[in-house]
Amino acid sequence: MIVPRILIVDSDYKLRRTLHARLRTHGYAVLESRTGGDALKIIRRTRPDLILFDIDLPETDGMEICRRIRRSSDAPIIVVTARKAPHDKVFALDAGADDYVVKPFEWGELLARIRAFLRRYLPSETTSSFANGDMTVDFERRQVTVRGRTVHLGPKEFHLLKCLVAHKGKVVAHRDLFRALWGPRHHGNQDNLRVVINQLRKKIEIDPAHPQFIHTDPWVGYRFYAPADSRRAEPRNNS
Repeated sequence: MIVPRILIVDSDYKLRRTLHARLRTHGYAVLESRTGGDALKIIRRTRPDLILFDIDLPETDGMEICRRIRRSSDAPIIVVTARKAPHDKVFALDAGADDYVVKPFEWGELLARIRAFLRRYLPSETTSSFANGDMTVDFERRQVTVRGRTVHLGPKEFHLLKCLVAHKGKVVAHRDLFRALWGPRHHGNQDNLRVVINQLRKKIEIDPAHPQFIHTDPWVGYRFYAPADSRRAEPRNNS
């Protein structure tokens, strides 16, 4: 069973302990950090599945820490802060946060937001790993091997692969992939998604122009096939 790891980044000791206790009762593994610097070290070491992040941190610029987290992790970031100004929310979302919750908050609502993000972010129990003759993926360890060679994927590339494998054989719509990669509050065009698709294909496909794994459903989205499935699939335009 995959136990989601949640990192709490907040200088308020009492709030951290309260959140820690409540999250533990709901089955989550919980990590804590008081400062942005410590949070970055914990993220590199443990790769949490979700981050509860207060932008008001001692001795550091919370917005900059948020940007640095996003450069190295694709985990959902929920900002939990006392700042109410609309421009603070805009800055946080632009810095890489996926959601913004103002203190004091309703516990039930925060928990529901956590569950919603983890449903989109985490693979299901049946997709904790994937393997065939050409590719092996360990989602828990974030390890990808293609034809015996270890492949290093960026956060967006890895999360995209995870989403597609979780729906193996089924088309995943453009809008659903975009929301999964950039969050429900972010809006963009299909060119952004196409860039990540092309980057991923270059790393896992023998011939990215004629992909075996990631197939395009024109005007709809993308779907993942193992090579054995691909030979049974109808030819597709993979641009």
